[in-house]
Amino acid sequence: MAIKGWASGILASFAGAILVMQVPLARADDGAEMWQSIRGDVFDENRPIAAESDKLILEAPYRAEDAAIVPIAITIPADVAPRVRKLTLVVEKNPAPVVAAFTFGKAAGIGERRISTRVRVDMYSNVRAVIELDDGSLHMQTKYVKAAGGCSAPALKDMDAALANIGKLKLRSLVRAPQRSSATAEAQVMVRHPNYSGMQMNQLTGLYIPAKYVERIEVRKGDELVFDMEGGISLSEDPNIRFTYAPGIDGPLSVIARDTDGNTFKTQAAVKGS
Repeated sequence: MAIKGWASGILASFAGAILVMQVPLARADDGAEMWQSIRGDVFDENRPIAAESDKLILEAPYRAEDAAIVPIAITIPADVAPRVRKLTLVVEKNPAPVVAAFTFGKAAGIGERRISTRVRVDMYSNVRAVIELDDGSLHMQTKYVKAAGGCSAPALKDMDAALANIGKLKLRSLVRAPQRSSATAEAQVMVRHPNYSGMQMNQLTGLYIPAKYVERIEVRKGDELVFDMEGGISLSEDPNIRFTYAPGIDGPLSVIARDTDGNTFKTQAAVKGS
């Protein structure tokens, strides 16, 4: 199921959102039925998923300092990375559980692959990262995160300031740690966008702010795809993605982002390997 479908289905009614917010805090061992439902919709319930697989590493804080900007990172070893087609991030107890789905292309590289970002966590929940390999097999890592209220937390900036800067993109190359493979370089893309979840209240009017978020980010190196991300309301305000890519492909690193209002934002930068 598309991520936008998750968001629109759950946020379609105000009453539904309120009910979700009133659910008691989850325990690490509950929610099996919910996960089976999510799994069936996103991956097809008949497909086996290798749990706690050694084909990826998921990093997430056990107790988050801020539920609206919870850092997570996924590392895929070099011997697995060339076979990975897709990465899906899920915050199981969120109103819209699928945070983002990354589809990788040739410019993702053949070395160790790493993706990190910031997510909203609405209540104590399992956070799951699932990769799909070129043979169709699914592999998962899970972390339990203690955080609450991330989807309804007030925006960090007032609405006028947020909307005035909406769509500003920053793309920069990063210096990689010496121990990592030279088969990939690293960069970061930041998108100025409030990523309204539909569950946040306007502090001045007392009304709920309609959902408005970045639903697509495409990154290319030259003409080759690094990744195409489909995102939802569980991605934090001002989406920030740090990623690896293949430096040996000619051409600049470029980004095209699109939000749910149909606005398109673009930028590019000459980086390592251009």
